[in-house]
Amino acid sequence: MDAPSVLAWYDRHARDLPWRISPADRARGVAPDPYRVWLSEVMLQQTTVAAVRKYFERFTFLWPTVQDLAASPIEAVLVEWAGLGYYARARNLHACAVAVVCDHNGVFPNTSVGLQALPGVGAYTSAAIAAICFDEPIAVLDGNLDRVLARYYALDVPVRDAKEELRAALQASVPTRAGDFAQAMMDLGATICAPRNALCMLCPIQPGCIATRTADPTIYPIKPQKADRPTRKGHAYVMTDADGDVYLQTRPGKGLLAQMTEVPGSDWAATLPAPDYPTPTTWRHRGQVIHVFTHFRLELEVWSATVDPQGMDKGWWSDPKTLKGEALPTLFRKVLAAAGLD
Repeated sequence: MDAPSVLAWYDRHARDLPWRISPADRARGVAPDPYRVWLSEVMLQQTTVAAVRKYFERFTFLWPTVQDLAASPIEAVLVEWAGLGYYARARNLHACAVAVVCDHNGVFPNTSVGLQALPGVGAYTSAAIAAICFDEPIAVLDGNLDRVLARYYALDVPVRDAKEELRAALQASVPTRAGDFAQAMMDLGATICAPRNALCMLCPIQPGCIATRTADPTIYPIKPQKADRPTRKGHAYVMTDADGDVYLQTRPGKGLLAQMTEVPGSDWAATLPAPDYPTPTTWRHRGQVIHVFTHFRLELEVWSATVDPQGMDKGWWSDPKTLKGEALPTLFRKVLAAAGLD
């Protein structure tokens, strides 16, 4: 891998991102803020830069420092996270901020090993922060880089079957400007060596790339065989009182969508169970909501009713006009929309 060419390209074409220090500023000695880099890396997991920008700007407006984030109630963090998905990331985000403040005096560790000891910080995130913020000479290998390297070497097996070999090859190329190199390679994967389009004539590593000499570089990386995604089924019950307020509750502290806000519902099973309404009244079927999670497809039958709030004491009643302030995942916003709310 020609690291000098990669860095020269990055110096001219680096993306302007709200969490990034430009290569020119970095050369002048401006240091990246580990808090902002960490926050962006957590948000970018399974999410695009375009989607993350507004969330990042909102978070850093509300919580400019790790101390501010640690002092915030987890419920407020979950509300602001709504829409980014994978809500375990939000809980780990808050737990990590608390750990940095309580265990490290508000200062992020400056090595990948130290960073990986923090809640929710895995091998990739720790490497990214250590390289970008502290120039630790460590390979930073994400999904974009998987694609770039698979094409560079014309890898004839799925990336997951050669991950360590790719990591070792990238590690051997890491220069002194480790942080700029890591971000340059990310930019290559995002803008030049993209999933459906390879702009080989603009690529700084094109001379050494094997795939560019094939008829179609985009056949790489080789896709692994996908397992079938199972379907689960269930019911969701939307209850309103005479004033039009909707009944909400908090999901359990562990498991999928833990601690998020929901409407009551049944278990999710392979076959649709019979409705088990939370209270006896006249229920109206409002249709079906389909939501696709990473590992399964969910089909929920949506029911609504106006109920007597007496005895409904496991949750709370919320004005539909204020639902934006609730930590409602996309799934349950779909359910409320199906019932004519939200």
